[in-house]
Amino acid sequence: MTEFTPLASTFGGALIGFSAVLLMAFNGRIAGISGIGSSVLPPWAEKLDQGDLTWRLAFIAGLLLAPLLVPLLSGEPVQQTVSSNIPLMVVAGLITGFGSVFGGGCTSGHGVCGMSRLSTRSLIATATFMAVASVTVFITRHVVGG
Repeated sequence: MTEFTPLASTFGGALIGFSAVLLMAFNGRIAGISGIGSSVLPPWAEKLDQGDLTWRLAFIAGLLLAPLLVPLLSGEPVQQTVSSNIPLMVVAGLITGFGSVFGGGCTSGHGVCGMSRLSTRSLIATATFMAVASVTVFITRHVVGG
């Protein structure tokens, strides 16, 4: 069962919001992880100037390094559960990638940045992926898992 962690969740949400504000303030860019990540891959990476590529790589490095810092700062290990069902993980990854491309962004771009800008497109996208996530959790906990 999922643990209720209001303080950690509030602090984490504040850090995500603060990082989105900093990126917008200093670079004029929306913190959409799918857009930042995909733009450093060919063929799009060749179109970036060095400064644009540098901040994007630094952003991705921060995402990868943050879980390594948590145990150092908190004394607690990062707990992550990942399915051992490889075909399920492949299908889930493909569906997530397709949804991100089809929806013109991901949860961070639409849910954090788009919602704060009151973007109609982001309001619809966020409502859609939250509804799908709710149905998915219900099915995995009560139909498949139970």
